[in-house]
Amino acid sequence: MALMQEVIKKADVLIEALPYIRAFRGKAIVVKYGGSAMSLDESHTGLLQDIVFMNYVGLRPILVHGGGPSINERLKSAGLPVKFIDGMRVTDDATMRIVDAALTDVNTHLVQQLRDLGGSAAGLTANHRAVVFAKPHAKAARLGQVGEIDREETAAITRLLEDDKIPVISPIGMGADKRLYNINADEAAGHIAAGLKAEKLVLLTDVQGILRESGEESEAFCPSPGRALSERRESKGSLIQSLSVQEAKQLIGRKVIQSGMIPKVLACIAALEHGVKKTHIIAATMPHALLLEIFTDRGVGTEIVR
Repeated sequence: MALMQEVIKKADVLIEALPYIRAFRGKAIVVKYGGSAMSLDESHTGLLQDIVFMNYVGLRPILVHGGGPSINERLKSAGLPVKFIDGMRVTDDATMRIVDAALTDVNTHLVQQLRDLGGSAAGLTANHRAVVFAKPHAKAARLGQVGEIDREETAAITRLLEDDKIPVISPIGMGADKRLYNINADEAAGHIAAGLKAEKLVLLTDVQGILRESGEESEAFCPSPGRALSERRESKGSLIQSLSVQEAKQLIGRKVIQSGMIPKVLACIAALEHGVKKTHIIAATMPHALLLEIFTDRGVGTEIVR
């Protein structure tokens, strides 16, 4: 009997997913995976399985990756400093070569892992098929070869999607001067999602999502099915399930959102303001978090909507 109940629960999960599969079939879903989240071996394979599953049921996932831990290890091995200013990596010529090599290796590895799991994937890197084009950052005098995105070209991504492939994109930008520029991966994912007019932008991180302050009272409104309206006093550290752009900006101003979460939220806001329908910040630490956020009524992270 217990076994039969378990089987029925699995069927219920599939039925719950059905309206989301129908709604998002053929739609672009940009997923950014990087930083410390990539070092979580226990959830890594599950995340890639989620992406392959999405592809098989007719969604069009695009994976944009970072690789900070790998870059840091290589810099230390080479005896080069790991230095950040305002959260951005100081990138001289030697550092840029290591960043490029590390992210190219990460890209190749992710493509192969997706293929091993049964997916059809192809890598897009600045040295081969650039999709992100950059100009020197406003603080280039202090940061070196750090760039701001000048434009994104999505034709190569679209061709891969039409061939039912999973594009895997390195965030390095190509400059008009033919130099490579280090780009924040959250920013790159947001621009790519905007360029594709994607259905969703999903940023994976090592925390649950955006957390509220102690004693803060709010109304969690959720336009997606099943994320019920609620108005209650939350305990410190509880998850904010849904935010509007205006509310997100207010939380940044009040320093509820701070540190490394700020560029993620800003990337979500920019994407929403340029045509992306919905954005999500979720924890890569939770098994199959991507499927749970996209295909279930409640979700597991924070969604930011227009």
